[in-house]
Amino acid sequence: MRSFKIMMIAAVIVGLGSSAYAELQNVQVGGSIRIRGNWYDFDDTIGEVSFVEQRTTIDVTADFTDEVSAFIELDSYDIWGEDFRSDYVTGLDFRAASGDDVELYQAYIEAREMWGTALRARIGRQELSFGSEWLLGVNNASSIYQGLSFDGIRLTYATDVFSVDGFWTKLAERFGEFGDNDVDLIGLYGSYTGFEDIVVDLYWLYVREDEAPAGSGNIAALPGIAGTDTDLHTIGLRGAGTIGAFDFEAEVAFQTGDVERVNVLPWPFGTEDLDYSGLGVNLEGGYTFDMNWQPRVYLGFAYLEGGDNDPADLFGFGGGGDLSFNRLFSNWEYSEFIENTDLSNVFVYRAGVSAMPTESLSLLLALTYFTVDETTEVDFPASLFFDDGDDTLGWELGLYADYQYSEDLVFRAGYAHFFGDDGLDALDGNLYTFNGLAGLASDDDDDFDYLFWEAEISF
Repeated sequence: MRSFKIMMIAAVIVGLGSSAYAELQNVQVGGSIRIRGNWYDFDDTIGEVSFVEQRTTIDVTADFTDEVSAFIELDSYDIWGEDFRSDYVTGLDFRAASGDDVELYQAYIEAREMWGTALRARIGRQELSFGSEWLLGVNNASSIYQGLSFDGIRLTYATDVFSVDGFWTKLAERFGEFGDNDVDLIGLYGSYTGFEDIVVDLYWLYVREDEAPAGSGNIAALPGIAGTDTDLHTIGLRGAGTIGAFDFEAEVAFQTGDVERVNVLPWPFGTEDLDYSGLGVNLEGGYTFDMNWQPRVYLGFAYLEGGDNDPADLFGFGGGGDLSFNRLFSNWEYSEFIENTDLSNVFVYRAGVSAMPTESLSLLLALTYFTVDETTEVDFPASLFFDDGDDTLGWELGLYADYQYSEDLVFRAGYAHFFGDDGLDALDGNLYTFNGLAGLASDDDDDFDYLFWEAEISF
């Protein structure tokens, strides 16, 4: 009976494949393997941390007639030793069985040149990458490169001189009436490419959360608070390109909105509303010399406006509060140590030089200085646990190398050191991680080290 079932299933699959093959024009298979070994030394804060991470992807593109295609990408992100049957006696290990090994990272239908126009539609799970990925990217920078994709619909109208993207994605579905209790990301992104070697972008991003339940994971809601409504609008302008030997990247964004909270616990003091009203700026300019090694020098600056840095207001014991600039789904990491694309409430000053000793080898020396925008000024009762803070977080120095061994294989290595200063400790400092809601519990003058090696192949 079992053999009969297998034969019937095989026959159905062959039949479906035969009927679809008549429309199928081309199939492409690709993928990547990225392996990175990390070693951190967080001094007295955490101590030493080391691990090897690996992300494996495989994708299939199927092209059909009438400019229609389907794209499917599977991926698996693992830490070496945590997804392997490493019990050396029995060969069984619960860690390999308990994890979600392979995920459906992308799967969408694409239709191009719809109805004879420049319109393209993508429907399904997909990456969203816009501009330099300062606010909306694919989460593959530095360590913990797990990738990021969204479930939704994206429409693109593109010509030779401009393009306009509109998208709606579902960040959380709570199975109520349509739109109720859910979290959505909605956006419009326009680009003008009519200038030679320069692009100008204008965009609007909207994160909407409707009546989040208690403990839903929304960090703005905070534990024990239900009925939260969040509206966060981001309006931004970006310009980037090259003018001769000069290159530049300039982006400014303003956020507005609020978090309306309803307290369900008998707090002695209650905060119902938190406001978004922050400015974000990211600038970089570089110059490449026309000489051996093609050295490039650059200067950069970022301003991520801080909100109310009194923990009493943010955690429901004060009379109000403003939230810091929200990094949304950024793929920028200004530091190897004090952020994971969520640094805010800071000024960032950057400088560096890069060079290519050979066509295959590139080197980068980077220096970054961090100060806080809004220092901690603590009122009661938070003053029982926090002190007023200093505005200097510290310096970071990094040296990085990329070696393109072949067209498909690249090796990377790097070292970074962080020189901590008085404002680094959250208990005697400021709120700058988790979009300005937390900080590191470290000594003021802690020094951190980071060393990594990496191999990546794409096919």
